[in-house]
Amino acid sequence: MALIGVLGGMGPLATVDFMEQVILLTSTAGATSDQQHLPMLVANLPHTPDRSAGMLGLGEDPLPALLDGIDLLNRNGVELIAIPCNSAHFWYSAMRAHSPVPILHIVETCIAAVPGGARRVAVLATGGTLSSGLFQQGLTTRGIEPVVPNAITQVHIEACIRAVKAGELDESAVHLAAALDEFISRGADAAVMGCTEIPLAARHIAKPALTLVDSTLELARATVSYALARGWNTPR
Repeated sequence: MALIGVLGGMGPLATVDFMEQVILLTSTAGATSDQQHLPMLVANLPHTPDRSAGMLGLGEDPLPALLDGIDLLNRNGVELIAIPCNSAHFWYSAMRAHSPVPILHIVETCIAAVPGGARRVAVLATGGTLSSGLFQQGLTTRGIEPVVPNAITQVHIEACIRAVKAGELDESAVHLAAALDEFISRGADAAVMGCTEIPLAARHIAKPALTLVDSTLELARATVSYALARGWNTPR
């Protein structure tokens, strides 16, 4: 049996959301029974040190915990790893070099999904992810102008993320709506939700006047595509 490994817990709700997206996409691809779905082994490790704080030099380095999680998945025979946390991909090179099996890159899959007609794309992410430039560099490579939040907008984005982690989804939506309004006023025509908590908040707001690209959904699409191409939905 081929196993998809999920290094999760960053945060827990986002991990469950990723699993749900994988299941729904597999159903859309034709799964009609348990046996036609994709086996996943999930390491839900919420005690991993804060990734954004680690990037900013304000907290413990999370890389040892990330590598421990990758080791755990590999010891249990996974053949692919997905990590539904954008900030963790600051350490992607070290994680990929450490793992004997492929690791999908959530930021790359998200940027690839930005509509071709988008010219100014807002980046909604943690302070650490913004400081890393992961999304800005990827968008610029595609000829797209990244629109980064000002200080006030970033306060709303961080509050949105914290509220989702606390299970306060209605509160998270208020902060997300405020951030999106600011980006719209600055001429953004799309936005990448570059933190996997943000899509959970987005489901609690009215449809905004710009396209939202969901990093969790795009990672799930890449995961399902990889697995179905190899027949992992068929019992061996």
